[in-house]
Amino acid sequence: MTDLADLLKADNQQPARSIHLVDATSVDAWIAAQPGPVRAVLAAQKFRGKAGEQAIVPQGDDWFVVAGVADAGMLGTWCLARLAETLPEGAYRLATGSTGAAALGWLTAQYRFERYRKDENVAGPRVLLTRDAARVEATVQLAKAVALVRDLVNTPAADMGPPDLEAAVQAVARPHGAAVDVTRGDALEQGYPMIHAVGKAADKAFAPRLIEMTWGDPAHPRVAIVGKGICFDSGGLDIKPSSGMRLMKKDMGGAAHAIALAQLVMASGLPVRLHLLVAAAENAIAGNAFRPGDILRSRRGLTVEIGNTDAEGRLVLGDALTRAGEEQPELVIDFATLTGAARVAVGPDLPALFANDDALAGEMLDAGAQVDDPCWRLPLWDGYAEMLKSDIADINNAGEGGFAGAITAALFLKRFVPEGAQWLHLDTFAWRPAARPGRPKGGEALGLRAAFRLLERRYGRQA
Repeated sequence: MTDLADLLKADNQQPARSIHLVDATSVDAWIAAQPGPVRAVLAAQKFRGKAGEQAIVPQGDDWFVVAGVADAGMLGTWCLARLAETLPEGAYRLATGSTGAAALGWLTAQYRFERYRKDENVAGPRVLLTRDAARVEATVQLAKAVALVRDLVNTPAADMGPPDLEAAVQAVARPHGAAVDVTRGDALEQGYPMIHAVGKAADKAFAPRLIEMTWGDPAHPRVAIVGKGICFDSGGLDIKPSSGMRLMKKDMGGAAHAIALAQLVMASGLPVRLHLLVAAAENAIAGNAFRPGDILRSRRGLTVEIGNTDAEGRLVLGDALTRAGEEQPELVIDFATLTGAARVAVGPDLPALFANDDALAGEMLDAGAQVDDPCWRLPLWDGYAEMLKSDIADINNAGEGGFAGAITAALFLKRFVPEGAQWLHLDTFAWRPAARPGRPKGGEALGLRAAFRLLERRYGRQA
């Protein structure tokens, strides 16, 4: 696809067509102030300025655009996205005002996943000229991070196994001089037994591994970002039905978010000591697959009874969170496509947010609201910890009865969170089941921009 950096440019009075924005309070006065021929064109196109409406209006030998938005004085992220999807190829500028947050939606609307098929019917690039020259680079970096999540999640499991996730981390690390360390084979079995157990039944070409990346000044505050990288989830011996398995290429969506967030942290130069951890495995079925009733010993030393092999994501995260804690971070953020229960509770658009600190949860919710990337907090209710009791081990990986599935999964993870660290857990869907302007059907970054804004507020840029 077109390089996103080519789609947003500083406005230096280059030739471009104008976009006039109106809303419900301004449309009548704006139309009344136009010459008769313009009013006639708008009437012929039945343009009434509703949000999402647009019209192309001839102007001499050229033309301009008029579009309806919810609030012409304060543009939201997605209000220009439909224009970016539907206007003819060319350069555009707003007739008045600032592009603001809407520049991101303009870029993400032109995302295309073309690894396997190129859409020949897609128009050429639509370039937006902006007066916010100082925000161009940051906006492009955000759009690239969103596109990275989409690309990784959209890629089928045959081409996005643990080695491919490792390559994705290497690709993000390389431009910033970050160090990458990978644990696999015997070292993984000895050091990260739950990651090994989940992935050991996969073909050797898709062998499980823990991928770590470190970056930044060791004297800076330590931040750990952890991602669930289950590259395909059959459910293991507790096999999923075909309907439940169809989208399991996206079960590495947590890892995709973690990798993209690490890219944003490094590209923006936030003064942190970053530790990225991706627990990568395929939950496959073979004669050596881990079984219901097995007891696994975790890196932390806790014993875990397997109540359900389809509750594997929390196992690999448990070992990764333990490793993160060994570096004594002050903040830990994990992303995971962890539970169907979260989707039942909050639907596909809202990542379920859990936190061990109320002030931190408030920061995250506020950050999400600020950047149009909302989350919804669910309770880390200790009263449900009894649902994970085991008669023969320290903890069971799956509660009985089907109650509070997202909460009990978060409570399982809490047992592996380092003492004294603030912790955010995002149970994100990483997928958009239906297209919206700027947000195509398929892999999606949900909670990514909120988490980055939280980090910006704490450690760096305040804009």
